[in-house]
Amino acid sequence: MELNEAIETLKKAVKYPGTIDQKHIDLTVIPVDQKPKFEAALVVAMTAIKEGTITRDEFNRRVHLDT
Repeated sequence: MELNEAIETLKKAVKYPGTIDQKHIDLTVIPVDQKPKFEAALVVAMTAIKEGTITRDEFNRRVHLDT
């Protein structure tokens, strides 16, 4: 899975609890049969951050965790 695909996938798992500064990625909102895809996307994204391919701030912005 490519980084861009991982980011697009993870956007679907962002949970909006109602408080502006508490958005987060929540895999419990994903149907069980799709969890492996989302887990793989999370691994791709976290590896890219660790390797410096993308910054954490850029990841948060692209997944919409920063707004």
